[in-house]
Amino acid sequence: MAIIDIKVPDIGDFSEVAIIEVLVKPGDTIRAEQSLVTVESDKASMEIPSSHAGVVQELRVQLGDKVAEGSVLLTLQEPQHARSAASERQPVAAHDRQTPSAIDVQASNWAGTADLECDLLVLGGGPGGYSAAFRAADLGLKAVIVERYATLGGVCLNVGCIPSKALLHVAAVIDEVRHLSTAGIDFGAPEVNLERLRGHKEKVIGKLTGGLAAMARMRKVTTVRGYGAFVGAHHLQVQETTGAGQEQTGSKKIIAFKKAIIAAGSQALRLPFMPEDPRVIDATGALALKEIPKRMLILGGGIIGLEMGTVYSTLGARLDVVEMLDGLMQGADRDLVKVWQKMNAHRFDRIMLGTQTIGAQARPEGIEVSFARVAKEHPSAPQTDLQTYDLVLQAVGRRPNGKQIGAEKAGVTVTDRGFIDVDRQMRTNVPHIFAIGDIVGQPMLAHKAVHEAHVAAEVIAGELQGDKALAGAAFDARVIPSVAYTDPEVAWVGLTEDQAKAQGIRVKKGLFPWTASGRAIANGRDEGYTKLLFDDAPEARGHGKILGGGMVGSHAGDMIGEIALAIEMGADAVDIAKTIHPHPTLGESIGMAAEIAHGSCTDVPPVKK
Repeated sequence: MAIIDIKVPDIGDFSEVAIIEVLVKPGDTIRAEQSLVTVESDKASMEIPSSHAGVVQELRVQLGDKVAEGSVLLTLQEPQHARSAASERQPVAAHDRQTPSAIDVQASNWAGTADLECDLLVLGGGPGGYSAAFRAADLGLKAVIVERYATLGGVCLNVGCIPSKALLHVAAVIDEVRHLSTAGIDFGAPEVNLERLRGHKEKVIGKLTGGLAAMARMRKVTTVRGYGAFVGAHHLQVQETTGAGQEQTGSKKIIAFKKAIIAAGSQALRLPFMPEDPRVIDATGALALKEIPKRMLILGGGIIGLEMGTVYSTLGARLDVVEMLDGLMQGADRDLVKVWQKMNAHRFDRIMLGTQTIGAQARPEGIEVSFARVAKEHPSAPQTDLQTYDLVLQAVGRRPNGKQIGAEKAGVTVTDRGFIDVDRQMRTNVPHIFAIGDIVGQPMLAHKAVHEAHVAAEVIAGELQGDKALAGAAFDARVIPSVAYTDPEVAWVGLTEDQAKAQGIRVKKGLFPWTASGRAIANGRDEGYTKLLFDDAPEARGHGKILGGGMVGSHAGDMIGEIALAIEMGADAVDIAKTIHPHPTLGESIGMAAEIAHGSCTDVPPVKK
């Protein structure tokens, strides 16, 4: 028997992630591929599986620790017959997917008849799902979408990205009006009509989802409403639903398909000790906007919680936020977050970092929540606290829905935590079944899912129609941008400065402060800046390509795409600096940041020599 170290494999773009669950203990006998810990980045969670089978000898990590590729999780006593499974099952990052192993789950055979037949079955009608079906239809395939809700669009359009941005826009306007008093324009205090505000949000949702329904009809894409689960390698059973929610009718349909794309998404994680109470909500509940609490707790300091906190704060709530790690908005550089935090300090009564939520009880006066903070100087003596809130928002990550779709009946392998491994063409271990979006791993973002959807649809169309060019499509994005739509917005893409330091990568930084931007000053929003990072390795000889960038300030999310494009195109500082940007705009800060890196910017004081 051998003693081996079990290490964190490649986790993609994330240099460090936090452990939010430890799933094993010393003495446990584990199998290869069994999940050991759950880790969390800024928007989602994923499991780290074991590469070997054996008995756990020693845990080398604990709850709250940060780990990176190569970090040792535990030591394992491996039996002689055990074999490594590392190459077969690793967490899948969007930019570096592993080829799934051959079918290792026995598919079921469906012997009954089908109510509907199609070339492509898409399970899930979110941004990834409908994009896959629409692209396939445009390429000449007969496509069917199975979606449990009344409208297409999934979490993003119905209870996520879009409604939250509608409310964030309202909050931003309210805050902007307040700021105008310094320019000599005074308005009265806003009067908030929650019913009309909810109506505005629903109108935005309806316009988009109605447009999707129309585009599905134009493309002759069939939508079947209900819960879908595989009953065989080429058959899916749908438990039909009706009404505004997900009420089951009792009717069933069987759909036969040649190829399938799993786009079943994810759901919000819930802490097991939180009470079942209408005053304890997730992001969907927060968007319902039933009332504005006096005192609100946000569980989790990630993007989703902070965005919703912005809305509720502007409408009158006082906020507390609790985060197990040592900073909010993990994933972004700390200097970017510092600007946001300074601008938003007035919203919070308390920001509890390095703090765990350890219990909660529903009381008539509110939700009573207990916390424990371990002081660095006395790690064995946790500092406990007890607070009562009118509303508690759980924003601690999302869990994929891989365990809820009968994937084993189709022979598709699903990890213990519900993820499905795919290769660069989005293919699962079953050659004719593909998977995209949240269910295949980090990052859980709609814009990633859409690009994955196009790849999968093109590969499928190419294989069915004998088109080698389409069949060769692959997901090869170098970077995927992230945005916090708070005020100010925080956006980043590619290598961060924190990652560069941790990985020992030499970079040349160009940082343009918005205090030198005419447009930002005119807008009264010069708190932000734009930062670009270029390769400064000796072999680059001062002409290194751009590796990453970040922005903090109003409309940062609208501009981060230019930096992503520059990375994809392999631009250097001269390429970006010599691209003429219109003046005066916030976007020209990108060109000026490149000029600063190049040493040719005339809009800031000269560098002292």
